Amino acid sequence: MTNKNIANTFRLLAELMELHGENPFKIRSYEVAARTIEQYPQPLAAVPASQIEDLPGVGKAIAGKISDLLKTGTFDLLDRLLAVTPAGITEMLQIKGLGPKKVKILWQELNIESVGELLYACQENRLLHLKGFGEKTQENVKKSVEYFLANAKYYRYADMEPEALYLQQAFAQLPGVERVELTGAFRRKCEVLEFADLLIAGNWSNLQNWCSQLQITLLAVQEQTATAQSATGLPLQLHNATAQNFAYRLLQTTAAPAHWQQLIAIKEPNPGSHNETDIYQQLGLPFIEPELREGLDEIELARHGQLPPQLLQITDITGIIHAHSTYSDGRDPLETMARACMAAGYLYLGISDHSKAAFYANGLAEAAIIKQHEEVDRLNQTLAPFRIFKGIEADILNDGSLDYNHEVLQSFDFVIASIHSTLQMTEEKAMTRLIRAIENPHTTILGHLTGRLLLSRAGYPVNHRKIIDACAANKVIIEINANPYRLDIDWRWIPYCMEKGALISVNPDAHSTAGIDDVKYGVFAARKGKLTKEYTLNTRTPNEIARIFTQK
Repeated sequence: MTNKNIANTFRLLAELMELHGENPFKIRSYEVAARTIEQYPQPLAAVPASQIEDLPGVGKAIAGKISDLLKTGTFDLLDRLLAVTPAGITEMLQIKGLGPKKVKILWQELNIESVGELLYACQENRLLHLKGFGEKTQENVKKSVEYFLANAKYYRYADMEPEALYLQQAFAQLPGVERVELTGAFRRKCEVLEFADLLIAGNWSNLQNWCSQLQITLLAVQEQTATAQSATGLPLQLHNATAQNFAYRLLQTTAAPAHWQQLIAIKEPNPGSHNETDIYQQLGLPFIEPELREGLDEIELARHGQLPPQLLQITDITGIIHAHSTYSDGRDPLETMARACMAAGYLYLGISDHSKAAFYANGLAEAAIIKQHEEVDRLNQTLAPFRIFKGIEADILNDGSLDYNHEVLQSFDFVIASIHSTLQMTEEKAMTRLIRAIENPHTTILGHLTGRLLLSRAGYPVNHRKIIDACAANKVIIEINANPYRLDIDWRWIPYCMEKGALISVNPDAHSTAGIDDVKYGVFAARKGKLTKEYTLNTRTPNEIARIFTQK
C-alpha cells in the first residue's frame, strides 16, 4: 500500500466522520495526517512505527491505525463507519464538488443513496429547493455526476503504476514463467487506463495456478488472453506468448488497434521475429517507440522519415521548474527542496510559490517575497554552482491580469501564470483571461493550460490553437504540468506547439521533495506528443535558462 493509498484512506475516514457528525477536531486531525502521509518521501511500509508516530500531525493513535492498515488493509474505526454508510453514499463522496455536508443533505432530505439516484434527481429538478443547492448548483452536480460515471472504470497511470510493476515482478518469479512484460496502454504510457496488461511467456495451462499464488481472480480465459482482477480489485488483461513469438505478441498487444491494423495492412509481421525493431524493419519502417503507437500519424511519418530520431528522455531534464515550499503550501522548506534537486542530479530549481490571491494556499504577500528572495540569494552562494531561480506562480485573475503590480513582478526571474479560481467558464471567458495573461510582458510560462484534473474534472473549454499561437507570438513557454492528476497541456497538442516554435517546460508542480519525481510523468506524456530535447526548456544549462528568462 502506497503513501497515497494510506492518505486517501484517512481522507475517506474524515469525510465519513463529517457525514455522521463526529467530533470536528478529530476530523481535522485525520485531514492533517493525510497531508503529512501523502507528502512523506519514504514509503511508510518501510518506516519503523516509532518514527511514524513522530511525524507531524500523526501521533501514537493514528500510527496504530496506519500499522493496522498496512497489515490488514483496514482498521476498526473505518470498518464501523463503512458498516453504517450505504456503499452508494461512499461513492457519492468521490464526486467533485460534493462534500460530506451536501451528501448528507441529499441522503437525509431526498433519501438518495446512490450515484444513479442522484443523477435521476438532478434530471427531475429535485435539488432546486434544497438548502445550499439551487439551479446552478444542480446543473454543476449533474455535470460532475455524468463525468464521474463516464470515467468510473478508469485509473490514472500513476495510481496504477506501483501495483502493475509489482505484478510484473511477482509473475516473473513464478515457476514456469519464462518472461513477463507490461504491455497495452500501460506500455504506451497513456494518461488514463482501464486495465493493467501483462504479456506472459509460459505454458498457458498453468495460468490458474499462477493466479492463485498471487491471489488474482480469473474472470474469463480464452486461448491467448484472460481477464482477471488483482487482490486489490485492479482490472487485469493477461496475454499469452511463447519464447518464439514474444516480440510479435509484445508489439501486437502494445499497439492501439488502429496502429496494429495499419501495420498488417502493409504486411503481416513474422511471428518468429527476434525483436520489435526487426518487425518494423520487415515492414520498411524504422522502430516506433511504444508511446507513439496510437494509430494516429506515426506510421505515415515513419514512412517518410519524419519521426523525431530521439524523443525526450528523463535523463535530458537538467533542472526542476515549478515547485512550492513552506513559504506557501509546500511541505518542505526551500533549502530542503533545493538540496533534494541537487541529490537527484539536477542543476537548478525554479521555485514558484503561490501568489497572494491564492489565500487558501498561503500565497505570498510582498513582505514574504522579499524574505524568500533574500534566502535565495544566500542559498545561491552556499549551494553554487547549483542555482535557484526566483519565480512565482501568479494567479490569473478574473479579468486576466496577474495579482501583483509591475514592480513586484519585475523582481522575479520568471513568472508562471495559472488560473486557480472561477473555473466554471465559457470558452469566450476562458480565452479572454488566458490571452490577456499571455500578453502580459511579465508572463514567462503558462501553467496547466486547461485546469483539468484527470478523472475528476474536465478542463475549462479553450481554443488550443489560438492559445498556442498567442504563446508563440509572445515568447511564452507552455507548461506540461507533470502532476499525474493534471498532465496539462494535453500531449495531443505538443506537435502543434513545436510546429509554431513554442517551447515546452516539463514541470512537476512539486509540493514536497517527493513531488520532484513527478517530472517523469510529464516526460511520459511529452514522449507521446513526440516532444524532443530541442523544444524542451528544462533540458538546458542554468546559464541558458537564465538567458531565456532575460530575453522574455
